[in-house]
Amino acid sequence: MSDTTAPPQESVGGEPSGRPVGHDGTRVDVTEQPAWSLGAGGGGLAILLVLVLLGGSVPLFMTSTPVGTLLGVVAIVLGLLALTAVKVINPGQTLVVQFFGRYLGTIRRTGLVATVPLSTRKRVSVRVRNFETSELKVNDADGNPINIAAIIVWQVADTAKASFAVEDYTDFVRVQAESALRHVAMSHPYDDAEAGEQSLRGATEVVSAEIAAEVAARVVVAGVEVVEARISNLAYAPEIAQAMLQRQQAGAIIAARSRIVEGAVSMVEDALQRLEAESIVTLDDERRAAMVSNLLVVLCSDSRATPVVNAGSRRSRTCFRSVRGRRGAPSRPTSAPPSGPPTTGAPSRPTSAPPSGPGAPSPGAPPGAGAGPAGGAG
Repeated sequence: MSDTTAPPQESVGGEPSGRPVGHDGTRVDVTEQPAWSLGAGGGGLAILLVLVLLGGSVPLFMTSTPVGTLLGVVAIVLGLLALTAVKVINPGQTLVVQFFGRYLGTIRRTGLVATVPLSTRKRVSVRVRNFETSELKVNDADGNPINIAAIIVWQVADTAKASFAVEDYTDFVRVQAESALRHVAMSHPYDDAEAGEQSLRGATEVVSAEIAAEVAARVVVAGVEVVEARISNLAYAPEIAQAMLQRQQAGAIIAARSRIVEGAVSMVEDALQRLEAESIVTLDDERRAAMVSNLLVVLCSDSRATPVVNAGSRRSRTCFRSVRGRRGAPSRPTSAPPSGPPTTGAPSRPTSAPPSGPGAPSPGAPPGAGAGPAGGAG
């Protein structure tokens, strides 16, 4: 880019630069300036002049003389020229005035105005506009694919640059806004930002301000200023949305459990302190541990706890369980012990009472002992 300063409204030529020149290196040097114009009074006088010239041309044509005809033609031409200088401008619009290709200036006053005759006028709206970018699929700072879209609110600040610096300033703003949105989304994580980082979901205001600043820096060459930018859509891409949802649910469950455990521990500690302070019951270490365990189970459990009533001390509970076990056991039938010798498969023989008398053998004598003479003779 040449170092010499070019005259206004003239493009700077020369050898192209071999490196990016940035927005400040553009070669279109044009800035908005006011154009010559008259307000409602001047516009009214111009219309009155047109009516006088056109009305005065009629009697001149009726004279049927060459001079009258010539004057009538001149009056009509002057009236038409005066008519081309009259224009109506609505609020929120401007007129960019050119005279045979040269930029004369911009008319920002509204209503009936009069400007340079035979000039070319182009309407440029300076009203506030907004649009929503298309839903972009980008990777955040952690490499996760996300879908993001934003709403950009903007307006034209320099009508000359909007008309001559870019080909189509509306399309230029749209393309640059999507480019800036993609750049900002790639520089932040979607969630779970580290210390010193800002996440897209957790710092929406900060991210929106960055998007607005990024877009404003890109569209300044077109004479456009950004009012604000807001994120309209932000979500994980469909291919990883289910997995990320499960991760978020797990994090929420962990946080809820941590809060429940913290509250339960505080309640148990308060209960033990009040029991000891008011001397309601004296607990040894074993009963203290059992009470803490039971309270934590009741307070931290998802389901409703079923209480068990303690009817006495450990010894009485043991006796109660043993008695209940004996009462609840099924009874077994008992039989009287056999009165005689065990029977075998052989038929029983009748027994007779042992002989009593002097010849009876003693219980411990061997068989045959004590037999009489008859026994020996036999």
